[in-house]
Amino acid sequence: MADDVSDPGNSPFSGPGRKVPHPGSLIERRMSKFLQEPPSVRLAANVIVTATVVVVVLGGVMMRVFDHKEYASVWLGMWWVLQTVTTVGYGDLTPKAAIGKILTSIVMLWGVAFLAIVTAGITSVFVARAQRERAESDASEVAGARATADERFNHIDAQLQELRELLEKTPPDR
Repeated sequence: MADDVSDPGNSPFSGPGRKVPHPGSLIERRMSKFLQEPPSVRLAANVIVTATVVVVVLGGVMMRVFDHKEYASVWLGMWWVLQTVTTVGYGDLTPKAAIGKILTSIVMLWGVAFLAIVTAGITSVFVARAQRERAESDASEVAGARATADERFNHIDAQLQELRELLEKTPPDR
């Protein structure tokens, strides 16, 4: 179908009748990629930026819709959300209506929770990768030590065999 954005080979913004992908699917794709690929700082930053952009855009639109008296444009709403979600809060834009204050509370809580969860998630991925790399390194060291021990035992077996042969060839003392 022309509106299928699940095909990674097609740009979701190209072609007639193409729809903008749902923000949830964009975040889901980024998180899926993040969890499947070896983690990197660049990929982690990409996930954070993508999720923040989605929240800023959606929050800006919601603020414009719910508190249109204070926020004359979506851009003002997005500026307010960006300040709020990043906990900067310049104070140049503050909601006066109750619905705006409720939305502010949600965005603030989301921003703090999101940063904490993403930070914990990224940290756990990096810790897991370090543990996996350490386990692989330890496994190769153990394999090397086992090979060295096997080599030594083979050498000892060969020496014992030589001694047995010498003892068999040596006449007994009487």
